[in-house]
Amino acid sequence: MKHTLPLGLRFGTALCALSALLCAAPTSAQAADEQAGLTASKMWTLARLGETAISPDGTLAAVTVTRFDVEENRGATDIWLVPTKGGKARPLTSDKAADNSPIFSPDGRSIAFLSKRADDKETQIYLIAVDGGEARRLTQVPTGANAIKWFPDGQRLAFVTPLWTDLVEWKDQAARMKERAETKMTARVWDRAPIAHWDRYLDDREPHLFSVAVTGGDPQAITRLSGFHLSRTAYSASSYDISPDGTEIALVADTDKLGTAPNYDLITIASCGCKPARNLTEDNPGNDRSPAYSPDGQWLGYTAQSIPGFYADRARLLLIDRAGGTTRDLSGSFDRSVGGLLWRADSKAIFSAIDDAATNRIYRFDLAAPGKPRAITTTPSFSGLAIARDAGARSAAVALRQSFSEPPTLVRLGLTDGVATRLTDFNDAALEGVPLGKVESVTYAGSGGAPIQMWVVHPPDFDPAKRYPVFMLLHGGPHNGIQDAVQWRWNAQVFASWGYIVTWHNFHGSSGFGQAFTDSINPDRITQPYEDTIAAAQWLAARPYVDASRMVAGGGSYGGFLAATLLGRPHPFKALIAHAAVYNSFTQMAADYAGETDRFFEFWERPEEFARYSPHTSAGNFVTPTLVIHGQNDLRVPVNHGIELFHTLQRRGIPSKFVYYPDENHWILKPQNSLFWYRTVREWVEQYAPPGGR
Repeated sequence: MKHTLPLGLRFGTALCALSALLCAAPTSAQAADEQAGLTASKMWTLARLGETAISPDGTLAAVTVTRFDVEENRGATDIWLVPTKGGKARPLTSDKAADNSPIFSPDGRSIAFLSKRADDKETQIYLIAVDGGEARRLTQVPTGANAIKWFPDGQRLAFVTPLWTDLVEWKDQAARMKERAETKMTARVWDRAPIAHWDRYLDDREPHLFSVAVTGGDPQAITRLSGFHLSRTAYSASSYDISPDGTEIALVADTDKLGTAPNYDLITIASCGCKPARNLTEDNPGNDRSPAYSPDGQWLGYTAQSIPGFYADRARLLLIDRAGGTTRDLSGSFDRSVGGLLWRADSKAIFSAIDDAATNRIYRFDLAAPGKPRAITTTPSFSGLAIARDAGARSAAVALRQSFSEPPTLVRLGLTDGVATRLTDFNDAALEGVPLGKVESVTYAGSGGAPIQMWVVHPPDFDPAKRYPVFMLLHGGPHNGIQDAVQWRWNAQVFASWGYIVTWHNFHGSSGFGQAFTDSINPDRITQPYEDTIAAAQWLAARPYVDASRMVAGGGSYGGFLAATLLGRPHPFKALIAHAAVYNSFTQMAADYAGETDRFFEFWERPEEFARYSPHTSAGNFVTPTLVIHGQNDLRVPVNHGIELFHTLQRRGIPSKFVYYPDENHWILKPQNSLFWYRTVREWVEQYAPPGGR
């Protein structure tokens, strides 16, 4: 759960009522960006590489590249092709619409992708030849096509679409969508949870799998009559897989019948949709995800958790022998969570990008050595792994490499030695001559003396003979460790360029440091992270280059919750920032996931204990100036939290400011809103902790 400056900033007229909301006058962000290092404006000129794919023979990679036009306040995403042995990258698409999810056909001659072009009302599947030309729209599904995969024969594609199961014809689906879009009656009704996800309210449709021939025609249903469907809240191409012979599909379905206890199981079904589906993991009360068939068809790999209702429970890598039905555990005692699975072409090894000690590393699991995974990369972070499927390709692979100082860059990756060879230079010109701050990883003694890892980013012109202010960042989650990677919405290099030592500590509860560490803060999510934060401040205060009288802290989501927690307890910070902060745990019952049964106890069962875990119960101790930021469309932490916190600060006479975004959700995503966010945060921290070395 994470977050997010215009050359001529236009922040339109926005709800000025008395002094409750402050209007932002149009100003130039350039004036606020006159500093050495990476500015927020410069950051928004950088190309952002996203999804990756590799041709079956391993000679060509596809990657999505998003560039932003700040004045237009929008981004444009295109697909680029890159030779994996080196050479000039070239754009494959250039439409005004965003082109996403590229996947090579089994013969490597064409690429399927998703886009919403011209008169498309919903996202559709498009096909384009690898050697160029016009893209051809393959589907015209009124409910939209998403999460695409090729069938092994190259003659069909699978996709997911949400539909009303009481309607049989596509024309009826289209009619209902039109009716609901045009009706003047706006009430919505639910009789079971969940009702929302992040920034959208859910309707009564079910996401189902279909197939469509590359020659076109009506899509054919796969799961519609099976009694199972993909998650109503979130699904992707990793939510299902197709067997090598194309006859079977494994998918992840929520089998909870009540709505309050999600349980994702692994379901298999004939790809024709003509045979009964089977639940392979109904005995496991935890979630089962990421199905992946081995290229030889012998194995079905997947990940399994054991604790119901705990999203950060360790996910193990399991294999089902499809012939014998037995299950093997490849994780053994490996104390990390396995994510998306990618098979080597010879079916003898599986690769996964794993959150490991503040770095995303590619791990290899050999079937011949269960319980002995090996990290093939060390630093920095790697993600977006794609592996060639042709046996003759010798498992050629590409991935995205990134760090605090390097935006995502496409590399060729050796799957044996982890050697990364750079393939793209999209941001070289933009970053030429831009000084970046030195990044260090340090360890200090936190709560109970436990070792806590912390990232420290120095100002670009850092002089160890001087003393600098500190801007301590508090990460979200809480079970999301901060890795050595670019954070676009809270960019540490941008903050460092203002003249601050910027830190980000992986307090108790963070992922990537073992399951006991991750689960240590449940159900008390306050005490140890708070103690780790105070210990981090004390460690910093002891450094000769830190001015302990100029320290500020802030974060978003759980990081905002931690900022609100600091408000009510002793701390050394001159000012705080609480973005999308959970402030009142009782009213967090309005959150998108709050319909789920609590893992430990409900608030009505132990109200006094529950209250101790809520920052609002310490409001009588609030004294620190606080910047509160919230988006109207945030359904993960509803906007009432920001308003409640701001009103409390105001009624206590504490200097405070409330920044409200009527068109943003849990994150600030629009370029001009982001630029204003960075400028406002800068003005706030400079007011209470002047920047620069002294």
